[in-house]
Amino acid sequence: MAKVNISLDAELVVEVMVLAGVGSPQDAVELVVRDYIARGHRTEARSELKEQGLREVDARPQEPQG
Repeated sequence: MAKVNISLDAELVVEVMVLAGVGSPQDAVELVVRDYIARGHRTEARSELKEQGLREVDARPQEPQG
């Protein structure tokens, strides 16, 4: 697996470490990135389900109105 080295504000990393309950800056940053990716996937899944539901509603025959 390829590795990337970046510089971050130490206060941000320490705050994430405290919130996540981890003792390593590496673990803290990885948790944040993994959480961000997981949220994106959940959002995509919800959007797809919503779009499917809307398509199903549009595909149903309309009852005569009158």
